[in-house]
Amino acid sequence: MHIIDSHLHAIAPDNTKYPKAPIGGHQSEWSQQRPVDAEGVVKALDQAGVAKAVVVQASTVYGHDNRYVVDAVRAYPERLVGVYSIDALAPDAVERIDHWEAEGLHGFRLFTTGTTMPGQSDWLGHPDSYPAWAHAERKGIPVCLQMTMQGLPTLRNLLERFPDSRVLLDHCARPTLDDGAPYDAAQALFEMAQFKGVHLKLTNRTLASAAQGRSTPAEFLEKLVATFGAERIAWGSNFPATEGSLGELLASAREALSSLPDDQQAMILGGTVARIYPALAGVVA
Repeated sequence: MHIIDSHLHAIAPDNTKYPKAPIGGHQSEWSQQRPVDAEGVVKALDQAGVAKAVVVQASTVYGHDNRYVVDAVRAYPERLVGVYSIDALAPDAVERIDHWEAEGLHGFRLFTTGTTMPGQSDWLGHPDSYPAWAHAERKGIPVCLQMTMQGLPTLRNLLERFPDSRVLLDHCARPTLDDGAPYDAAQALFEMAQFKGVHLKLTNRTLASAAQGRSTPAEFLEKLVATFGAERIAWGSNFPATEGSLGELLASAREALSSLPDDQQAMILGGTVARIYPALAGVVA
């Protein structure tokens, strides 16, 4: 099985060349306490037995300055694919998308919530963002959304306007799961399955949430796969934002997924993300 991590981050050791400009105004604690640079990410991949990874722009460190992701991917093109961040409301949003795509990155991230910006921002469905969405839909560019479930009604409206958009919900949109099966509190998430372009990043953060309260990872995964299909779910470690080595995070994910059939495990642990990002073709063993 070729394992591909759909969601991890890299932090540059050089703060002069890559100045910090975090969304929300202050840097995330994890990036200060346990930063890992591109070289460290690749070493972690080797130690964990992970073939490739998608390096997602650390918006809580660099905002929309994606140069370190560009340089990381250029340094390790056989192992890494990069996702950039943009300001979708900016007048030049389409030009910035084209710029970062030309720099070798694949797909952008919209950041509407996080440790440095709690709550759900209300700009997601603003008409000023429509050109960026239309451009992504036309070009087949995947859009990662760091958002909460509170933003799902807005996303529904966007997908009704741009029905061919391909969207990946970081951390499964941070659902509330502690009520347990049948997960009534997360019903809005499961209803998003009607939009065929919606995909989920099943991160270790989500798996930890699925083990809280009355929930169990096995029950959550059973409903998630039954609703979306394994081909629309991609595992991501969230390394190093989530504590632990990449090997430990992978082992935890594999344990959680062990109740699923082998073909579904293989899809979630690599097959889905390889379909979304064609640049991941030709993975190394």
